[in-house]
Amino acid sequence: MDEKDNILLLLQNLNRFVIGKEETIRNVVICLLSGGHVLLEDVPGVGKTTLARVLSQSMDASFGRIQFTPDTMPQDVTGTAVYDMKTGELGYRPGAVMHQILLADEINRTSPKTQASLLEAMAENQVTVDDTSYPLPEPFFVIATQNPVEFLGTYPLPEAQMDRFMMRLRPGYPAKADELKVARLFLDGSLHHAAPAVCPAADILLARQNVKTITVKDNIVEYAAGIVSSTRKEPGFALGASPRALLALLRASQALAYLQNRDYVKPDDIQEMAMDVLLHRLVLTPDAKIRGEDAARTLRRLVLSAKIPT
Repeated sequence: MDEKDNILLLLQNLNRFVIGKEETIRNVVICLLSGGHVLLEDVPGVGKTTLARVLSQSMDASFGRIQFTPDTMPQDVTGTAVYDMKTGELGYRPGAVMHQILLADEINRTSPKTQASLLEAMAENQVTVDDTSYPLPEPFFVIATQNPVEFLGTYPLPEAQMDRFMMRLRPGYPAKADELKVARLFLDGSLHHAAPAVCPAADILLARQNVKTITVKDNIVEYAAGIVSSTRKEPGFALGASPRALLALLRASQALAYLQNRDYVKPDDIQEMAMDVLLHRLVLTPDAKIRGEDAARTLRRLVLSAKIPT
């Protein structure tokens, strides 16, 4: 079996243990194959943590979880230097970030300083402690979660941090049939069984390299750039999408084409990825909020009005 077969097995495994979230699972895998990171934003109890755990088990990858609270310190994330009395030297004690899959649970419950401790890891796949940089294990993938309803005692992620996430996904409540299936599995005692390892981490790294070889023609790049540029010109947006957003949109579209067994990106891929990649990076103006405008609706209009290349 080649790495693509194992990626398909990974998708099947995730859908077997996280029921009724096919689109969310596909997009999480797209982020993984793109070398990005994902923010899962939804109410408690819809399977965000389960998805992260099953993903690590399916890859036989090391899994770290940090439950963010107001008193969580940056060194809890990155690690710290400790003095070794035997050698008389400083050594490195790894933090939670030193895992292939990192679940940053309730990231908006910790202080901005601690939130910022993830920036270097997410952007450069390394952490720096006392002027020494330590590489992170590959593949490194952050799954952060937050509850969009509760605001008391939370610290909303700043725009710079939001821009580090390739996608923000909202799994939502399951359909009735899916919820009944989950209930039956729970009553049978089989809901929390460990997922088998079906896709080695090495295959994820190989797939990432193959995703980068997917052809993106110049007219497709211009099409994507036009959509991103239009968000900066839109009067209702105080903040448009960044150049990083364009790169994320192109890479996610390559990963989508890869999953669909194509060696080229088409305009439909750009359209399909645009909402999940761009929306969380946009900020409405105060006037637009007063008028009751919706960022998702505005972005959808911009995507649909962009001239499709022939």
